[in-house]
Amino acid sequence: MAGYVSWLPLATMLQMAVCVVILCASAAAGQSRKLAALVEEPSVVLTYHHGPLLSSSEVIAVHLIWYGKFTTVQRTIVADFVQSLGAKKLEGANAKQPSASTWWKTTGKYHGATSNKAAPSSIIMLGEQKVDQDYSLGRALKRSDIAALVESAVKSGAMPLPKNSAKNANAVYLVLTSEDVTVEGFCMSSCGFHANLNLLSQHQSPRSRMMGKEEKHQQLLSYAWVGNSASQCPGQCAWPFHQPMYGPQTAPLVAPNGDVGIDGMIINMATVLAGAATNPFNTGYFQGDAAAPLEAVSACTGIYGKGAYSGFPGELLMDKTTGASYNAQGVNGRAFLLPAMWDPATKSCQPLV
Repeated sequence: MAGYVSWLPLATMLQMAVCVVILCASAAAGQSRKLAALVEEPSVVLTYHHGPLLSSSEVIAVHLIWYGKFTTVQRTIVADFVQSLGAKKLEGANAKQPSASTWWKTTGKYHGATSNKAAPSSIIMLGEQKVDQDYSLGRALKRSDIAALVESAVKSGAMPLPKNSAKNANAVYLVLTSEDVTVEGFCMSSCGFHANLNLLSQHQSPRSRMMGKEEKHQQLLSYAWVGNSASQCPGQCAWPFHQPMYGPQTAPLVAPNGDVGIDGMIINMATVLAGAATNPFNTGYFQGDAAAPLEAVSACTGIYGKGAYSGFPGELLMDKTTGASYNAQGVNGRAFLLPAMWDPATKSCQPLV
């Protein structure tokens, strides 16, 4: 198993915040923030482990597998988010504000080995989409079922294989489960994860085609999963758009797309996609145990804007009409809240605002 989005570090941060509130109950809000800022955050240094990154081409295709029932509006929001990561330029008033594509470009600072000098692509492309609204594997999935869904989609031809070899895969297969689907570990230890699948594929080289023979090749695929936590654990996987399960019960932020579950999924999608790009096969950039690593975004849990501390996401932008909080603009007038990403240049967690 590669990286996953865990809510446990956030829970720990929020429990720490309880102590801050108790100690500072008589202080003004500004003084409380100053005291909280004095809490020293643990040092984070992501080490490169000399493996391949998703950098074989200028484009990383993100293929979406919709498992369960999603509305057309929900699918549109997610599709707009993926397209926003690869948007070259926003137009109008949004052009001067932080964008989702600017956030994604930080992955380009994660450099590979000598034989693979290209950094992860700064261009994301929305790939194919498959809808499985009949719950083909039931409503209670194991983690192995996520891999099975990806394998089935590829073998059936619904999803294409990456164009290049296993060592230079340039696609992520993202399984998204609806709020009425349970997944092993969901809400107990994680909100999403990314991993890889070794797929035996059929291939014919020009020589074998002439001889009428078919060759079999191992294809290593990068895939990920994120669930909609709206009715299961929004306090764990959709914070700060829902009151946290632990810590100070401050008012939640207004979700920029009006859907707590989907806006929470966007945060977790950003986390697993950044992890898949910079540590696709457990040999890229991470800190700690390869089985449960801290990665590009999971190393920066709970940070969304400057001045963030335990239980406080940081200073964010706000829509004057809706009151929604965000820090990144996207295509089609969308706005998103994206987590901070560890920047190799500064060796620190850098939020967009």
